Amino acid sequence: MTGSANFSTLPHFSHLYIEEEAFAYPLAQRLIDRFPNAEIVRITGYRGIFTRPKQDFPLQKHSMKLIAAVKKDRFLYPGSGHSQGFGMENFFYSTPILNCVYNCDYCYLQGMYPSGNLVVFVNEEDFFAAARQTLAERVNPAQPLYLCLSYDTDLLAFERILPYCRSWIEFARRTPDLLIELRTKSAAYRSIADIQVSERVILAWTLSPAQTATRYEHGAPPSRRRIEAIRQAVTDGWPVRLCFDPVIDLPGWQRAYETLIDDVFARIDPMSVRDVTFGVFRMTASYFDRMKRRRPDTDLVYEPYERIDETVACPAERRQAIRDFMTERLCRYVPEERIAAWA
Repeated sequence: MTGSANFSTLPHFSHLYIEEEAFAYPLAQRLIDRFPNAEIVRITGYRGIFTRPKQDFPLQKHSMKLIAAVKKDRFLYPGSGHSQGFGMENFFYSTPILNCVYNCDYCYLQGMYPSGNLVVFVNEEDFFAAARQTLAERVNPAQPLYLCLSYDTDLLAFERILPYCRSWIEFARRTPDLLIELRTKSAAYRSIADIQVSERVILAWTLSPAQTATRYEHGAPPSRRRIEAIRQAVTDGWPVRLCFDPVIDLPGWQRAYETLIDDVFARIDPMSVRDVTFGVFRMTASYFDRMKRRRPDTDLVYEPYERIDETVACPAERRQAIRDFMTERLCRYVPEERIAAWA
């Protein structure tokens, strides 16, 4: 699991590391059935594998392994200052999966986790119970519990392996005052297209110009495929959020985002979109420092960022230029009150 050359040449999920306790759960058995040729390794606890020192995150991303575990505590976390809460006072996020099948150069996960492998928690009923308890104890009963599920992973991209999105959508449908967001770069909308639409679920797609996606979003489908998935979702009636985040100001970025925005709304009726958000590159400083040591191959770590408290972000003048441009372009299609800026 340290990222040896032999491991890096194997296909993804060639090994399943499964906690002894996890074997009793249906999701663990589903993994075993899904990868019948995988080598199964019994383990006592996921942290001994996932958080062990001296792992090679970038190398492991070339041959990811799956670790199935039973989460024991902290099923929900309060939303952080690095995330958008959209004015929701009862803002939380959850982590059914640790790490992502994609490998974006700008992703904070490569600074957050010591391993490039994925941990999947199989005790989903405990997550649901925690959500119900947090819902009952929420600070502002006049607002729903706003729960984001895809911050530390991409659940929809993993849906064909384990149906987390389906389970959470059905849970939200039967749980009043719960509003969940599923954020994704995936084009795998078909994996949930048969589910009845729920107003308690926001499907949020991250979109980038072709030059940004090709250069930095390794493994993710091109935006044209994401746009097609969005078109199908809004046609079916799902609440959809568009996320242009982060806006990377490569040479010619204004023209690239202008083209992207025009292409999106040429195919998708702006009135069918719930809201739009955009933001700049930003990251917790400790994550950025770790990412810079691990990823000297990406130019993003050498940009002249500012450090503001414990956050690394674009300098103020660049943030303002991005904010002004994106707001002006998006307002051509979407009322400003439905645009949230994170810049």
